[in-house]
Amino acid sequence: MPLSRFHSLRTYLDNVVLGQPVLTENLLIALIANGHLLVEGPPGLAKTRAVKALCDGVEGEFHRIQFTPDLLPADLTGTDIYRQQTGTFEFEAGPIFHNLILADEINRAPAKVQSALLEAMAEGQVTVGKNSYPLPPLFLVMATQNPLENEGTYPLPEAQLDRFLMHLNLDYPSAETEVEILRQSRKEAKTHQLPTIDPVAQADVFAARDQALDIYLAEPLEKYIVEIVMATRQPARYSADLAKWLEYGVSPRATISLERCARARAWLYERDFVSPEDIQAVAPNVLRHRLLLSYQAQAEGVTADQVIEHILSQVAVP
Repeated sequence: MPLSRFHSLRTYLDNVVLGQPVLTENLLIALIANGHLLVEGPPGLAKTRAVKALCDGVEGEFHRIQFTPDLLPADLTGTDIYRQQTGTFEFEAGPIFHNLILADEINRAPAKVQSALLEAMAEGQVTVGKNSYPLPPLFLVMATQNPLENEGTYPLPEAQLDRFLMHLNLDYPSAETEVEILRQSRKEAKTHQLPTIDPVAQADVFAARDQALDIYLAEPLEKYIVEIVMATRQPARYSADLAKWLEYGVSPRATISLERCARARAWLYERDFVSPEDIQAVAPNVLRHRLLLSYQAQAEGVTADQVIEHILSQVAVP
């Protein structure tokens, strides 16, 4: 039964990655909703560890790619290599041909590398020369950004940000959790062992995706999702403040992502229907990177999260 396997996977992730329940829950939502994650947070918040732990808990191969200014698209996708023995070119697959990819500090690589990753994320394939090569059916990218440094970075274009299902903002753990982290780190240094888990089969992941799509979503809630999206496109209808703060609204891809994530969350919480709480819980992560704030909002110090909170307070819940 996929659900019980996912519950044990979630417990395992929470045991390995202490103090980041938002990250572990949303990793599973992204896995079930078949999307990619963009995670922003200071260094040292166990982002790499979380993806590694997910890979240990799911049947699949993990690869970490460190993005740097001198990275080339071929370093990511692979390239055609000339074989002298046969006199032909042979494709040598790059690191992107794995199931779980950690794209570390994605905004440090130039636009041409980002666009190579964009094709892989959007179309599930990689084009090298004249040929296209399909990626594995289970393919999840978790990209990280460091919000503290802007020097020598290439900000992600809007089109690429839109490809990410969710954008998470991580914060430092509490003092109590920090003590637990110290103890866990000491124990691992002594025993040289991490907690283990029987990996979830890829077939179970695909079955979970199908079950999440079958969850009942009432028509008023479908309209509620659309109303939230419409509030970003026609803000003047909802409040004068919104009209002042928003430059551009979100795309239909945001509507689809909102529905998929709400379904995945309802499935994780063992419900056979989507509730308004599911939609409200995933809305900030789904919309945060897609909103384009006006100059006035930036001048007033209004953040995307505050705008989303305002939208949720203005749109009537069915």
